[in-house]
Amino acid sequence: MKYLQIDAQLFIKNRKKFAAKMAPNSIAVFNSNDVFSTGADSTLPFQQHRNIFYLSGVDQEESILVLCPSAANKAHREILFLKETNDHIAIWEGAKLNKKQATETSGVQSIYWLDEFDGIFEQLMAEVKTLYFNNNNHYRQAVEMETREDRFIKRTKEKFPNHKVDLSFPIIEALRGVKELEEIELIQKACNITEKGFRRVLGFIKPGVMEFEIEAEYAHEFLKNRSKGFAYTPIIGSGFNACVLHYIQNNQQCMAGDMLLMDVGAEYANYSSDMTRTIPVSGHFTARQKAVYQAVLNVKNEATKMLVPGTIWEEYHREVGKIMTSELLGLGLIDKSDVQNEDPKWPAYKKYFMHGTSHHLGLDTHDFGALKTPMVPNMVFTVEPGIYIQKESMGIRLEDDVVIQSNGAPINLMKNIPIEIEEIETLMNT
Repeated sequence: MKYLQIDAQLFIKNRKKFAAKMAPNSIAVFNSNDVFSTGADSTLPFQQHRNIFYLSGVDQEESILVLCPSAANKAHREILFLKETNDHIAIWEGAKLNKKQATETSGVQSIYWLDEFDGIFEQLMAEVKTLYFNNNNHYRQAVEMETREDRFIKRTKEKFPNHKVDLSFPIIEALRGVKELEEIELIQKACNITEKGFRRVLGFIKPGVMEFEIEAEYAHEFLKNRSKGFAYTPIIGSGFNACVLHYIQNNQQCMAGDMLLMDVGAEYANYSSDMTRTIPVSGHFTARQKAVYQAVLNVKNEATKMLVPGTIWEEYHREVGKIMTSELLGLGLIDKSDVQNEDPKWPAYKKYFMHGTSHHLGLDTHDFGALKTPMVPNMVFTVEPGIYIQKESMGIRLEDDVVIQSNGAPINLMKNIPIEIEEIETLMNT
């Protein structure tokens, strides 16, 4: 790992919170992600399952975390099972965590090798009635393959058919949605790295540069600052490409007069940042570009003010839609008759702003977090309105990451990333 070691107290707190929500006489199991093959003997870079990382800090394949608060043997109330390292693995892959390092990383005192899992797990299952599986019920989930977790669930259900099965997702969703201060600091670190990348490209972008060259500049700055790289596939779209919401080809030339939309974010220690900035390739906004840009910025600023404790996510998006409607009327993109005759299920503003304004941010870019209950302090949200005018080949989106506070406006973790028109133009021309 490139990031500096995280204090194990964070993971100790997270496990305590999860265990407190478990039913009596129950056990919860969390598996690492698979290492995925690309063909032949090649694999994709390993990405740890965010839930086992959240609860242990272990960033290594073939790891298993077991939580069993009622275990008769107190040493078995928290257990980490790890892949045992050896000289061959150390030479070819690099040494894995030893038991002492695993405890230092996670705060878990009981560390076993993987070959001991089946025996200990069977003993614990004899003591409990309920088994929590690590499932994924995220509202935007996109799972098209059988995972290591899926195989474990299938095997365990067959072996222990009489145990009650429960799902860890409702617990983990509520917990991960509200960040500890240490987590906010890690997200801030990711945002700071993103800022460095953005400032770097402001002096690099000019007519004729390729979108992928800009992507490369970000990647250089991110890796230079202990990030693994992008928290998600970057969107770097110039001209009409900025109107394609999930444009990721990044293979076109930036032309004079284009607006360039960059939706990029660095990760740090598996925590995401999520930034969007839209700038003029030529270094100066036209009058029309200024007007649309300022309208988006106005919506972002007003939407941010509404991210306070008690806000309901669905109601918040409706209110943002009203603000956007006002801005689009001012730009002449819609008129009063469009609003009067709009379909309530697809309001008039949706022609130019068709996506949501905010989502949870954390270990995943679209992080776990409650959406149907009132917002609470220490939730981290993006704020990302946009206006996309296809007939003008202009898409403008602006996005910051903010933390809800007990009192007052949220804290903007990207407050130091340039966003005002004058500052963008000055930095691009110095």
